[in-house]
Amino acid sequence: MTVTTPTRPTLIDLHPPAADMQRLVKEGLEREPRQLPAWFLYDAEGSQLFDQICQQPEYSLTRTEIALLEQSAEEIATAMGSGVIVEFGAGSARKVGPLLNAMQPTAYVALDISAAHLQQATAALQAAHPGVPMLGICCDHSRLEVLPDHPLLQGQRRLGFFPGSSLGNFTQEEAVRLLRRFRLLLDGGPLLLGLDQPKSQTRLEAAYDDAAGISAAFARNLLQRLNRDLSADFQPQRFSYQAQWQAAHSRVQMVLVSDCEQTVSIGSSSWRFAAGEPLVTEYSVKYSPEMACDLAEAAGWRWCRRWHDPADDLSLHWLEPAD
Repeated sequence: MTVTTPTRPTLIDLHPPAADMQRLVKEGLEREPRQLPAWFLYDAEGSQLFDQICQQPEYSLTRTEIALLEQSAEEIATAMGSGVIVEFGAGSARKVGPLLNAMQPTAYVALDISAAHLQQATAALQAAHPGVPMLGICCDHSRLEVLPDHPLLQGQRRLGFFPGSSLGNFTQEEAVRLLRRFRLLLDGGPLLLGLDQPKSQTRLEAAYDDAAGISAAFARNLLQRLNRDLSADFQPQRFSYQAQWQAAHSRVQMVLVSDCEQTVSIGSSSWRFAAGEPLVTEYSVKYSPEMACDLAEAAGWRWCRRWHDPADDLSLHWLEPAD
């Protein structure tokens, strides 16, 4: 019997430099309300904390999506065809396994913002799937103009995979721009898009503010990251964490609220926070199937089919370019 020895996945680091991060922080703190890019949450520590959130009893999204992928992978493979799987925001890369088994892709390319987390995730995935060549690209996929010129991507049909309802971190206008960007990056290939759906306020707020306090630690790590990477002087203990369902926007808003009047410095710039003033760390928009179809159409995609769990809490949408 021949045993395939896994090779070490290649990693290309396109992470934005500190100067770009400082500019984005400045722009975010000058917004009303103040809001930082959601990808700032995912340094090595933040990525590990998010993995813990996914294991909390209140947060069912990850378990539901993995079960749905395991159940539907063969149908998805038949519908979408073959090629190289390109996963946007791969994180721990826990969800792509069923697709790798069913599709037998020519390669797997994982995009994520944390280089350390990406390297660890692709190495573990490569050990489990030694016959699939793998490439990790550390980048902000919401700003990526083109995929790197790499042999695993050359001349290959591209199959996009964007699970975890990560599209919900963006406003509707930003989501449309992102889906248009994915059309360019996939060069005519389809996209499998995972979206969480609206449900009761109690369930949603508990999912993003778990009893163990992991979600709160995840949010405060953002401030700790700014202290580490940009020499800021945030005092995380002076901020309280809140998650609130905003029905009018079909989203959960997550914020750090200043407990007192305080001034924070980053380099030579400083910002005053009033007592009770929020800093938005992220949104999580929940899309009904109808909203998902409208969004896809606005971004130049044609909705083809969806797969959903028995409770119809979450959907996987198969999209093809509209032209």
